[in-house]
Amino acid sequence: MSKIDVTFPSAGIPLAGHLHLPDAPAAGPRPAIVVGHPGTGVKEQAAGLYARHLAERGFVALAYDAAYQGESGGEPRNLEDPAQRVEDLKAAVSFLTTRGEADPGRIGMLGICASGGYALSAVAGDRRVKAVATVSAADVARQFRLGADGTQDPAVYLGMLDAAAHARTVAAGGEEAPVLDLFPETVEQARALGGEHGAEGFEYYRTERGRHPRSPGLLTWDSVDRLASFDAFAPVPLIGQRPLLMVVGTRAVTSWMSVEAFQRATGPKELHWIEGASHVDLYDRKQYVDPAVERIAAFFGEHLGRTA
Repeated sequence: MSKIDVTFPSAGIPLAGHLHLPDAPAAGPRPAIVVGHPGTGVKEQAAGLYARHLAERGFVALAYDAAYQGESGGEPRNLEDPAQRVEDLKAAVSFLTTRGEADPGRIGMLGICASGGYALSAVAGDRRVKAVATVSAADVARQFRLGADGTQDPAVYLGMLDAAAHARTVAAGGEEAPVLDLFPETVEQARALGGEHGAEGFEYYRTERGRHPRSPGLLTWDSVDRLASFDAFAPVPLIGQRPLLMVVGTRAVTSWMSVEAFQRATGPKELHWIEGASHVDLYDRKQYVDPAVERIAAFFGEHLGRTA
């Protein structure tokens, strides 16, 4: 498997990506997969891991950094703009159609965590994508509004919207706006604030397990109000008869979001459970990632084909 550094535009913003290619020779262009990363993640983390596994199984796989994040362009840095995130996925599809290694008629999409929600929305509006899969899918807007487990007091998000409004006012006055730090100082604090899901996020993003210098674990406050009216799952019926696979851990507190999206799908669909896995386990834990990859590769192999 080889990896090529690439760049491509998304609504005028240059995105940085890694194009993962199989080593084995092929008679023609191969099926290709766009892989989107979790919220605040970068292409070198979970998205790159899955892209590498897919390339080892015969697919062209593109992992990239979202606009405003990682090595991609866009200001302000660390903005999470849901409309742009959806556009980024479509731009990645456009990029693959220009590559000789990829078959433009056999493109799939894989979204992990927040990109799982964004991928559903992107595929609903982009009929070039022939099959879509998700891992630990989350609508990040729902997660902010309702909490990871769906039981958050509505007052919490209203307070965040107040903070976002304040940050916009500060910026309008010419001062440096505050940012939203997503992680506290210690794993114990993360557990106290967000339970085991919070602790697992800390252990992945803030320790040697998954930490990356271009994944700072913060967002601009105006990211929060941009998410207020976004709904990643509303357009799911437009996916229609294109196949959908959703991979979920049985211990994932976010699994209710995958179930909700799955129920909205009207075409061929599968909800595939990974026994014992939490939401974050499916980012990198080999005992859970391996069976997830096998099911995903089989899914794309069935619906896109492995070779030309």
